[in-house]
Amino acid sequence: MSSRTAGVPAPGPSIHAAHPPAARSGLDRYFAISERGSTPGQEVRGGVATFLAMSYIIVLNPLILSAPDSTGATLGIPRVAAATALVAALATLLMGLWARHPFGLATGLGVNAFVAITVATTPGLTWPDVMGLVVLAGLVMILLVATGFRTAVFNAVPETLKTAIVVGIGLFIALIGLVNAGFVRRVPDAAGTTVPVGLGAGGELAGWPVLVFIVGLLVTSILVVRGVRGAILIGIVVATVLANILEAVFHIGPSVAADGTVNPHGWSLVAPSLPEWTAPDLSLLGQVSLTGAVEKLGWLMAALLVFAILLSVFFDAMGSMVGLAREAGTMREDGTIPHQDRVLMTDALAVTAGGGASVSAGQIYVESGTGIGEGARTGLASVVTGLLFLVAVFLTPLIHLVPFEAVAPALVVVGFMMASQVVRIDWTDAGAALPAFLTFILMPFTYSIANGIGAGMIAYAVIRTGQGRAKEVHPLLWVVAAAFVLFFGMGVFRGLLGLD
Repeated sequence: MSSRTAGVPAPGPSIHAAHPPAARSGLDRYFAISERGSTPGQEVRGGVATFLAMSYIIVLNPLILSAPDSTGATLGIPRVAAATALVAALATLLMGLWARHPFGLATGLGVNAFVAITVATTPGLTWPDVMGLVVLAGLVMILLVATGFRTAVFNAVPETLKTAIVVGIGLFIALIGLVNAGFVRRVPDAAGTTVPVGLGAGGELAGWPVLVFIVGLLVTSILVVRGVRGAILIGIVVATVLANILEAVFHIGPSVAADGTVNPHGWSLVAPSLPEWTAPDLSLLGQVSLTGAVEKLGWLMAALLVFAILLSVFFDAMGSMVGLAREAGTMREDGTIPHQDRVLMTDALAVTAGGGASVSAGQIYVESGTGIGEGARTGLASVVTGLLFLVAVFLTPLIHLVPFEAVAPALVVVGFMMASQVVRIDWTDAGAALPAFLTFILMPFTYSIANGIGAGMIAYAVIRTGQGRAKEVHPLLWVVAAAFVLFFGMGVFRGLLGLD
């Protein structure tokens, strides 16, 4: 039956019918901008915010990889800085143009420290040998994506653990923000008689950089709760301007000077300064040896090192993808995301490219949540981020303009947004909730996404089996749990095999 009442004349033609919606632009259709509830302006703001949140890696990665290898050779800080920016630019552009997600990529923290501290110091290995191992890990990951194994593992993760991964990443990036700002500091103590972290320096908040963080956090929080468009980016800009003014007036300097002098009230990494154009030195590209480590260590030891690198980047990226996609609202009801295989392949290519450029493995950055919090929903934001990294190849001091303390408030606010999903966990089902708890609590406590995921997966498989509900554990989850047992016990197994 018609819903129109008999005898009542039909309404006149709608003005909307006479004027159909404007055709979507090619840019909109390609990136699905309006389909994902975004606008080009939001994407640009999000891309800029993500770059500002990630750009510290251009300074930090060269410092981490500055140590000599076992032969005493070094990579060179300027060369690593330029190559780091280039790999980040190309990988992020590929993510934007091909996978079409607002995920930035750059050298992964954690794996670069492992490469520099553990692998590069192995007797006999040179930097080309070490980076060859990273390339091999990337090639294995490409194979795992191409065969569908990596996607199958992703789909085997229970929904409760996926939610826990989002929460854990939120807590993790919030802690990164607090530590980077000097608001929370590590407390080194060989005797283990104090808490591992403390408030500020010596239990007190002091110094202009901490003030910049506090002002930035308050401004950003107020703008976010008031629903101001561009709140996160505005907060970063306000804090950056304040930081540069304070540095110009008081000459605060970095927390660690070039001569090694420590200033507990200084800027956490570099002091704010204006950039200068420089010619990039990209001579590190291709300086790798795929067989050197095998020839010097034997295939078993080399395979264990590749496995350690692979497992770390494999699950770091998976966890980041889950958390960021859910925060962006692009995760489907079945737990998958659009162009999922392309996202995973881009990440695998970034690992390989990072090794090939001698800057360690590239991977998806959780700091991309800053851009998502600013409204980024599509690959257009990644294109913006990638282009800014490309500029940074020639202008690497650009990131000196924005200190850690100016970006840290955005990480804390985005961490809050992601951690709020903890309500999605069913706390009445302890068999699933306890592994979820281990997942999200260990990420910040161990400073590793992969560690949290590994602990959660092992706990889920064992606890469900102990409940008599082993059928609920996907077979692939057992494979992953066994791999993490090997990963966590790497030192023990190396000792048993006489490889130490």
